[in-house]
Amino acid sequence: MREQEKPDISAELSGSVEDVIYKNSENGYIVLTLGCDEGLITVVGNLGDINEGEHLTLRGGYITSAKYGRQFKAAMCERSRPQTPEEIASYLGSGVIKGLGPALAKRIVRTFGDETLDIMDNDCMRLTEVKGISSDKALYIATEYRKVTGINEVIKFLGEYDIGPAHAVGIWSAYEYESVKTIKGNPYILCSDGIDIDFIKVDRIAADLGFDIENINRICAGIVYVLRENAFAGHTCLPREKLMRSVCDNLGVGQRAFNSCMKECLDNNSVMSVDAAGREFIYLPEYYSAEKYTAKKLAFMLKSSAQYEKDYSAEIAGVEFSENIHYEKLQREAISACLTGSVFILTGGPGTGKTTTLNGVIRIFKSMKKRILLCAPTGRAAKRMTDLTGEPAKTIHRLLEVDFSSENELKFKRNENNPLPADVIIADEMSMVDALLMESLVRAIKPTSKFIMVGDSNQLPSVGAGNVLRDLIRSGRIPYVELTEIFRQAASSLIVTNAHKIVHGEYPELGDKHGDFFFMPCADEEKIAQLVLSLTGTRLPARYGYSPIDDIQVLCPTKMGGAGTKELNRLLQTSLNPPAMDKPELRFFDIVFRVGDKVMQIKNDYDVVWKKAGEKGSGIFNGDIGIVREVDRFSQNITVDFEGRIAVYTPEMLRKLEHAYAVTIHKSQGSEYEAVIIPITGFTKNLLYRNLLYTGVTRAKKLLIIISTPELVREMVDNDKKVLRYSLLRPMLEAEMRKSDL
Repeated sequence: MREQEKPDISAELSGSVEDVIYKNSENGYIVLTLGCDEGLITVVGNLGDINEGEHLTLRGGYITSAKYGRQFKAAMCERSRPQTPEEIASYLGSGVIKGLGPALAKRIVRTFGDETLDIMDNDCMRLTEVKGISSDKALYIATEYRKVTGINEVIKFLGEYDIGPAHAVGIWSAYEYESVKTIKGNPYILCSDGIDIDFIKVDRIAADLGFDIENINRICAGIVYVLRENAFAGHTCLPREKLMRSVCDNLGVGQRAFNSCMKECLDNNSVMSVDAAGREFIYLPEYYSAEKYTAKKLAFMLKSSAQYEKDYSAEIAGVEFSENIHYEKLQREAISACLTGSVFILTGGPGTGKTTTLNGVIRIFKSMKKRILLCAPTGRAAKRMTDLTGEPAKTIHRLLEVDFSSENELKFKRNENNPLPADVIIADEMSMVDALLMESLVRAIKPTSKFIMVGDSNQLPSVGAGNVLRDLIRSGRIPYVELTEIFRQAASSLIVTNAHKIVHGEYPELGDKHGDFFFMPCADEEKIAQLVLSLTGTRLPARYGYSPIDDIQVLCPTKMGGAGTKELNRLLQTSLNPPAMDKPELRFFDIVFRVGDKVMQIKNDYDVVWKKAGEKGSGIFNGDIGIVREVDRFSQNITVDFEGRIAVYTPEMLRKLEHAYAVTIHKSQGSEYEAVIIPITGFTKNLLYRNLLYTGVTRAKKLLIIISTPELVREMVDNDKKVLRYSLLRPMLEAEMRKSDL
């Protein structure tokens, strides 16, 4: 029998902690034994740093685990100070204070009895009366005890608003003994970097504390909140008038209050203002810094590069001879430009010879004894780059070497002061690179190095904020070549020819029954979902020998609807990996993770430790797909295999995982799959646009099946709406380049 998804909180337990069986210090998840009137009860929940001897009052409900039996799942926890000498000795000796063991705890309690904790709070030097405690140790014990009680006070305060204990340590680190007092004075500090509690939750706390809706701290936090929400939607900045409308609508405040608080935000540098083309744009500082630095660095590299052209026709002819190939005109131009300039973009659709061109560039650079580094935004894209070029490629994050000693923010060891040891940096799948990652990459490139960007500008823009590749091409300042000719071998693929038709606004061929591109007409969402199940589970494996897990990928325009990723993942999990006695599983909110599940990382996590064939590393990134190999119901940890990298996920980390039987087209960028199934419905017509269809089609290597109506496919092709993203990278680069034109 499974645990209940959401146990009620009508039951209450009170008692002393007899034993702490398991504790996760990162997320506060704990398993303990509570001594109460009912006897010894096993308690589980995210309750924070609880220790033996503490007296708890818990609210929650009983659940039943197939492996561990009846347990009390606590949703809320109130702590009382240990009262009796026995409880105090047990509590202090439990390890709550490092260096204070059971023997010393008993000596302290024998000396001071039930006054022990009051003395530690108010007259800690009296601890020196106990043999073995110096004045320094007395001060240390008292300081650590006050820290523990202070953090517990924060946990209790946040718990009243259904905010878990994971944030308490960050708050204590910032405000220490004044934490709760500071929060009550300005709850919106909880939205700040390093604490990062959602603005809407904080707004509820502020309302409960009696804060006015036009409080300056509220509106300033609301401005930052709206900018962050829009950054998640891809915008690095917003026009001031659009930001004002959004803030006023979301917070229910007037324009005068907005303008007054905007001045405060600009004065304290929590936001930045930039004028462009007669409009004022508002940035969060990190996105302003990213776009400004990228523009300045690329402009400097372009202006300082050699101004002469060298004839590389002999070197190109040498590669043609040795590889028995013939480059077409644009490929020759691209190779020559890569060899000549300092910054270059190679773009083009599938089958146009980008890889062949790039391999020629690499071969010539190697003959010139140049040090070359290859990278891509995701692990899958880097692996594909290695497979196609025969040269080692890393993710951009691994290339830049994440600095794990940096707290609360992502930093890399490679930067201007410690640049990459290379003469040539080649980055593939640049359409996936957002503004922040681009800044980090260009910071680490020596001004004297060559930087070659490769990508398809017709694909969807990055998941993160910005539209880097498209903006750089449209600036007209970065030399680029777009390959357009489809080579004969690729032209035999209907996937390739239809992709090019789509990107040029032509309708794809939907009637072919013998190639690699198939269209299955269906309009009903429920029937589409059942067709996806049939194709994935039986028809394609039987016909082509494809593995439903490893070879077939379902790609959807949206998460929602009867044929969106959310519903299809539920159905596909039931079909492809049904529950069984030999498959342990763990429920995390509304998701069940089961041994054998196909899962995807949905947010970069640089702290995830993995092991691979004796190698040890860290970092699992947005879009990485793996298989659940183990589920430990006791610790609530699961083990995931990311193509040989074995990583253990604690309960708090599970929010960064979701099922990947079906994923959105956006999340599939940089990946290729043997077979792709794309169900398209009219559920979200605002998402049916051309480059979404194009991106989905180009993810298929050998087989593509679209399930939809001809009318919807034609609507997508006709809708050439480019995703509008507010960004000033292009005008910033143009302005930097104009400085050298004067």
